[in-house]
Amino acid sequence: MSRSSLIAREGLLPVAVSVLAAVLVMQIAGVLVSLVFWLIALVLLLIFRDPPREIPSVPMAVVSPADGRVMSISMSDDPYLLRESIHIVIQMNPYGVFSTRSPVEGKVLEPPNIPVDKDMPHGVWLQTDEGDDIVLVMNRGRLHNAPRCYVQFGERIGQGQRCGFIHMGAQIDLYLPTNSRAAVSAGDFVKSGADVIATLIH
Repeated sequence: MSRSSLIAREGLLPVAVSVLAAVLVMQIAGVLVSLVFWLIALVLLLIFRDPPREIPSVPMAVVSPADGRVMSISMSDDPYLLRESIHIVIQMNPYGVFSTRSPVEGKVLEPPNIPVDKDMPHGVWLQTDEGDDIVLVMNRGRLHNAPRCYVQFGERIGQGQRCGFIHMGAQIDLYLPTNSRAAVSAGDFVKSGADVIATLIH
């Protein structure tokens, strides 16, 4: 079980400010007037909530990087590692949790190829200890906002570890080795860090 905060790091300051404002208004103007500020604090808590997830103990599993719906699973060219791959597309829920998590445990590397599409962010290349290469792409959000990435090249990351945040959600692209076995189908709803979406085959 994750021991991290229940609120995404992007929400810590606005939530703290809104709660402080609600407390001050309540002391100065009374409970009734402060209800508006408490409502704002509640809305911010819902937007930035980041509940802990139980990471499944399944060997060679790939867990979902985001809360959302599986839109498609197909064989596709990986534009970052220039290889054929299994391409899983997940659309995040605009009313769901906006944090993203690492699908596997491994090392964060910089992809050798950067697509020319200026709206597509750099993919995060994750390499497992067994040598499997997975590319995680967090696209721009619904407000065309850039995703936040918590990890840097050269770092080691744990499976299910929080690795980013996309306000209002976005499309997530996951490129897996061709010999991987998908564990979900298009239309399935998945939870980040908790649901196995594929298995790496050796």
